[in-house]
Amino acid sequence: MTVIFLTVILNPLIAQNPSGLVTDISKIPISGVAIFLDDKKITETNEEGEFTLPEVYQLPIIIELKHFNYDVKTVTLVKAFSLIRLVALDNTQDLDEIILSSTYQKESQVIIPTAKISSQKLKEFSPTDLTLAINEIPGVYIQSGAINTNRIVIRGVGSRTLYGTNKIRGYFNGIPITNGIGETAIDAFNPEDIESLEIVKGPKATQYGTNLGGTLLLNSKQAQAGETYFESSLTLGSFGMLKNNVSVATANEKVSLNLNYDHFESDGFRENSNYNRNAVLLTSNYRINDKNDIGFLFNYNAYVAQISSSIGKTAFEEDPSQAAYTWNEAQGYEDNKQLLTGLNYTHRFTDDFSNTTSVFYSYLDHYEPRPFNILDEYTNGYGARTLFAKDFQFLKKVANLSFGGELYRDQYHWKTLGNLYETNNGNGSLEGELLSNNQEKRNNLNVFATITLPFTNKLEAQFGLNFNSTNYQFIDHFNMGEQNRSTDRNFDPIFAPNMNILYRFNPSVEGYVSISRGFNYPSLEETLTPEGLVNPDLGPETGINYEVGTKAFFFKNKLQIQLAGYLLDIENLLVADRVGEDQYVGRNAGKTQHKGIELSLSYTEIFANGFLLSPYVNAEFSDNRFIDFVDGNLDYSGNKLTGVPNNKVNGGLHLGYKNVQFYTNFLYVGEMPLDDANTLTSDEYTVFNTKVSYNNNITKQLSFEINAGINNFTNTAYASSILINAVGFGNTEPRYFYPGMPRNWFAGFKMAYAI
Repeated sequence: MTVIFLTVILNPLIAQNPSGLVTDISKIPISGVAIFLDDKKITETNEEGEFTLPEVYQLPIIIELKHFNYDVKTVTLVKAFSLIRLVALDNTQDLDEIILSSTYQKESQVIIPTAKISSQKLKEFSPTDLTLAINEIPGVYIQSGAINTNRIVIRGVGSRTLYGTNKIRGYFNGIPITNGIGETAIDAFNPEDIESLEIVKGPKATQYGTNLGGTLLLNSKQAQAGETYFESSLTLGSFGMLKNNVSVATANEKVSLNLNYDHFESDGFRENSNYNRNAVLLTSNYRINDKNDIGFLFNYNAYVAQISSSIGKTAFEEDPSQAAYTWNEAQGYEDNKQLLTGLNYTHRFTDDFSNTTSVFYSYLDHYEPRPFNILDEYTNGYGARTLFAKDFQFLKKVANLSFGGELYRDQYHWKTLGNLYETNNGNGSLEGELLSNNQEKRNNLNVFATITLPFTNKLEAQFGLNFNSTNYQFIDHFNMGEQNRSTDRNFDPIFAPNMNILYRFNPSVEGYVSISRGFNYPSLEETLTPEGLVNPDLGPETGINYEVGTKAFFFKNKLQIQLAGYLLDIENLLVADRVGEDQYVGRNAGKTQHKGIELSLSYTEIFANGFLLSPYVNAEFSDNRFIDFVDGNLDYSGNKLTGVPNNKVNGGLHLGYKNVQFYTNFLYVGEMPLDDANTLTSDEYTVFNTKVSYNNNITKQLSFEINAGINNFTNTAYASSILINAVGFGNTEPRYFYPGMPRNWFAGFKMAYAI
């Protein structure tokens, strides 16, 4: 069997140029092996089979090796010596590569292209949040009303969610971070702890549920065998921003341990917008023997965040730094304490058959004084997940079958109290009488299976099936007798199949087709009428996603082009009608159609003197509309979908030379309908950001980095998030807008010591 070997010798944390050698089994150098990071070519082997990575790329690092005579290979460079084997295309019938089930805990394993953000990409932005990096993905738009108020919209799905993110399922190190009614909060995780973030657009990732929006897979940084290091970073910025991150990690062939602490505080640029967070992340893995591994995760964060809330058009134009009047008077805030912990165990029955099983527990304690009442709630969530993976031969090639299940249950306790802030002598919120006291029990079961079949060296197909069963139980502890609203709601089970087909025309060009079915359940609150009775007619929204696309490389793989077109038809659209300041009623309102084109272009040139030039641009052009939507006597059929832009374009430039790196980028967001009637729209906007960094070694073990940047350096006034279908109560103006940050700066210093 023809193979090639890659040797890399490097101290993992020293900021020097990683280098390597590629040869065949006879030790003859192989030239022209392209090396990719995040689908961007960063270098290739020369005539002697050697390569050198630019200094900006520090180990550990995940790369792909591509050569027209060999299968594509993904590998993590982590230690002084790495040996990598690529299988020749003309001899792929050998069972050379084993796909362990533990891999599925971190990656979607969808054979067609997905969006991936690495820690290297996150370094191009401020370390305070993920929104800037996520917004670079075409088809994905994250609206950020505040650090703790984010809403992710994927291909228009989720745009009608008023607060937070739902209709998208999230996982952190393979453990669910989505609660029992489909809400996902990514602000609970420190961006400096994240190694990778994969975004699957649409219901393609069968083993992670089939939500119509898609799936987020976050993975934390892990020490690799041979590493021991200590890192500390400090970032200061505008509006009293301070962020301190400390990491300690060590690993050998048997044990790995990562401990991270993060503190983040900010005064905010708006009234009543102070933020203070502390977070701890602990991960560890122990290799019992060649067949058994066990891992542990502990993530805890606690924050107190004042709430400015949305404001009306007049206030937004006159002074966007002001808070909503009632929220400022009540001094509204969130006090959050959140825990996520779990154990995972991997057993390899044979070289080609394995299982990973996880058990997990989550806890959220949330206290939120609002002008209209005080919300006091806590949630206990727990569950288990198991996944089997089996490699087998199919037409003399390696095929794979994965199957398993996930059970998630949570118990949500919540009560509301009156807020007496108006009689509290200007001291903010004060608890009044009890208004409600409720408990919800929410159960979710997913059973899934996926089979991947290589029919030829060029044609590969993947078929998946997901089965879901969901039920809610609502217990009213406040009202008695005939007024008691306790009820159960069991939804009919849903089957969601999908199919992905990939065809490689040549080593540089591939095309794909995907068809997948997905669904989103309503929350328990949406199933209740204003009188507190269950609405048996309200059901999940369902949809089918059709997608076709291509991925291609040109000019010796320096230029990458990715193009996708999609059509998503959704039926039984879930709509939240506002009937009070904090009262919403859910209903199935009709049909929507989401269609669009997504384009990504990137080019990387590394010159002989080591200068790096890498421009890129991403764009999405979509048309999202109500197909059938009648609200009372009003017919909105044919109108644009509320709360999502039809156009979004971003791009940037990365320049590097030796120890200096320069990044600049922009984000353009088109106008968005603010109401279902399409009588009001938000203004389009463009925001520019920039960052520069310098890194060097003090000794062989000690390295440092300094960086500085400016976000929104043109000081554009814009709405970073909107509240659709806002209603003005009394004589007040509807509060549609969350103002975006004005021009702001940050500067940081980082020290790393490797043993």
